[in-house]
Amino acid sequence: MEGSGSDGNTTYNRKDYYKVLEVEYDATDEKIRLNYRRLALKWHPDKHNGDSHVTVKFQEINEAYKVLSDPVKRLDYDLTGICEIDKYTLPEYLGRFKGMILTCNGLGISHESTWSQQLVDSDGLTEE
Repeated sequence: MEGSGSDGNTTYNRKDYYKVLEVEYDATDEKIRLNYRRLALKWHPDKHNGDSHVTVKFQEINEAYKVLSDPVKRLDYDLTGICEIDKYTLPEYLGRFKGMILTCNGLGISHESTWSQQLVDSDGLTEE
């Protein structure tokens, strides 16, 4: 659920909204919308005689869609959302953060940068 942190910033609970909507971390807005509609129809409480488990699942789906369908909230969620990397498999971790860790440009470093060369030349474990 959305709430307000002690510093006044918006915070989100620790659910992985991408998993809730069954989409990849780089999913398009259209894919998010389509999966939301499919899951909302599947888990609508009226189809399950008001089962409380189904109602909770339906609310999670709506909560995830509210965040991921809004570009500002999605960016905030992507930057501050789930940080517990031990709960991810390696493919899930790489899928979520590949833009930052697989390319220098993801970190804002050009390939010609002196930082790039230093990262390649140094193993980062020894001081020179």
